[in-house]
Amino acid sequence: QVQLVESGGGLVQAGGSLRLSCAASGNIFSDVTMGWYRQAPGKQRELVAAITSVSTTNYADSVKGRFIISRDNGKNTVSLQMNSLKPEDTAVYYCNAGAKRWGTRVYWGPGTLVTVSS
Repeated sequence: QVQLVESGGGLVQAGGSLRLSCAASGNIFSDVTMGWYRQAPGKQRELVAAITSVSTTNYADSVKGRFIISRDNGKNTVSLQMNSLKPEDTAVYYCNAGAKRWGTRVYWGPGTLVTVSS
């Protein structure tokens, strides 16, 4: 079993920055791929950024150059530094964990709300 808890969401003005963190506990080892997803009102959940066990990263086109994902395997945490925020970044942000040894099973955190005002 894996537990994920996000933190760092809040209200920020357009152009500002926020840093989200996700703390993982349970059956977590460095072979796990961690990701951040978001879901805006009325829209489907979408991948924002992901980082593999060897720190290979992947970003949605909409956040490239603005967001940075990083991980600390020793602390079982993954972070998302969000810069130059736009109103369209407003969403609930979810932490996600997956691993080959889990098959199709993935884990989600409860989410943290990010609101960007114009």
